[in-house]
Formats: sequence, C-alpha cells, structure tokens
Amino acid sequence: MKLVALVGPTATGKTALGVALAEAVGGEIVSCDSTAVYRGVDIGTDKPTALEQRGIPHHLIDVAEPADTYSAAQYAKDAAAAVRDIRARGRWPILVGGTGFYFRALVRGLFPGPARDDVLRERLRRVAEHRQVESLHRWLARVDPDSALRIQPRDQMRLIRALEVYLLTGRSLTAHFSQTRSALPEFTVLTLGLVDSRADLQARVARRVETQFARGVVQEVERLLESGVPETAHAFSGLVYRQIIEMRQGVRDEEATRALIVRENLKYARRQLMWFRKEADVRWLTGPGTDRDVQVEALRLVQTFLA
Repeated sequence: MKLVALVGPTATGKTALGVALAEAVGGEIVSCDSTAVYRGVDIGTDKPTALEQRGIPHHLIDVAEPADTYSAAQYAKDAAAAVRDIRARGRWPILVGGTGFYFRALVRGLFPGPARDDVLRERLRRVAEHRQVESLHRWLARVDPDSALRIQPRDQMRLIRALEVYLLTGRSLTAHFSQTRSALPEFTVLTLGLVDSRADLQARVARRVETQFARGVVQEVERLLESGVPETAHAFSGLVYRQIIEMRQGVRDEEATRALIVRENLKYARRQLMWFRKEADVRWLTGPGTDRDVQVEALRLVQTFLA
C-alpha cells in the first residue's frame, strides 16, 4: 500500500500543492498539523477554507476541543485509521503538514515512555519559574538536540516531558524513537518536501501575518476566551496565539506583536527545515507549492510512485 506525504516549513504552499495533487490522482488530505486539530482555532493556524479545499475531503482537522490536549500518540492512531479508510475506499491518502513530530509518530512510531514522575516534573517547573522556561530548552538542546529542534523554546509542557524521559531513562527521546515501529507498517511512503529561498519565505510570512490580523485573529482569541477556554490551553501554545495572549497581558503592543510573530515564524521555519532534512528519503522541491513548475514536478513524482 502507498502513502504520499508533503512536508516542509511553514508558508511554503503545502496546502495548495496537496489539494492540486489530490485533485489530479483522486486523493484525500490527511492533515499533519498539531494546531489544526483544535476546533475554533482557525485563523492563526491557516486552516484551509472550504473554497481552498476545493471539495477535497480533509481529515484530522477540528477533531479536538480547544481546551483539550491532543497528543502525538493520539494523532498517530487517528491518522493511521484515516489513511487506511481512505485507501480502503479506493482513494489515495495524501499527508500534508509541517509538524515533524506528528509525521514521525505516524510513519516511524512512538515509544511507550516512562510513567510521569510528579516530583521530577515539579522540580522542572520550579527551574522554569526561577530561570525562565527557555532555560529548559537550552538544557534540552545540550542533551537532545533533535528534540530541541521540534519543541518551541517556550512550550513548557513538552520540554518538561522530554527532559523527564531523559532524566528517568538516561536516554534521549531521539534515541528512544530510533527503535520504534511505524503506525502504518504496511505502507510505503513517498515524502515530498517543499523549500524556498529565505527572502521569498519572509515576504510570504509577513503577508500571512497581515492577513491573519485583517481576518480577525485577535477577535478569534477573544471569542475562545469568552467561551471558557483558558489562556493556558494547549491550543494557545503555538505561534500567533501565544503572542496574542501575551499582547492581551500587556507584554507588548499590536505592532510589536505582529513583528514578533513574523520573526518567530521564520525561526520555526528554520527548525522545521532542519528537522525534515534529517528524515530519510525526502524528495525536495524548490519553490512554493503554488508554482506551476513545482506542481508539475510533484505530480510527475506522485504518478510514478502510484503507478
């Protein structure tokens, strides 16, 4: 059985290319995005609108409440079920997204891991409180550089878990993952990666942020908070939402927040590229997914693979 995956940094046009491929080969999209799983968290995650989806079914979007914590393990289980269902109906599953850990959880698998240690977690929380959460990220970068690439410097929950595993087992998450098993062992995967020049990416990210604010991402956050979603919800831990929460708390004004979101997106894009560069057998395409030449080359590779 065969699965097509389309990965790469943010703002490289993966959604548009994924839809174009699905239209051409009779496919359906399986999202690989750790924030798009949350309902109501739409503008800041750039979920494809109904118009952008162009009638192509999209799976693993809006599958969790914004106050929930949706894990990579749950994603691997749900995405594997969606992939098998799509193929059983005679359609081609196309995995699209930039969350490297979700991608790895699905195609390479996760390890069970040690049980949580509340005493150790409290010690790590105190470190974050006294030395700031970024100190945990610097610590993780020394003992597990690959995990530090995928985890945001202020994602305290995931930083604590990664350090907890290292301290309890003496081995990094990366070392554990090297001995895991795919959630889709019966599938062969063609992985296409999108990459573009820094200048072009920076311009697209800046336009995207302008569009997000024009569409009302701040009002989206306000509505979610008014509905009872706490500021600490994991749905708010990602880019855009975290900075807007800080803006509401008086940390910075809107102009500075917009500029920060652009900078953080570019940093995230670099980490994503470094992460996917480490994945085996990625076929890299240069240019945005909306580019005609890129789409033609991607379709050629996909059709050859599926033949």
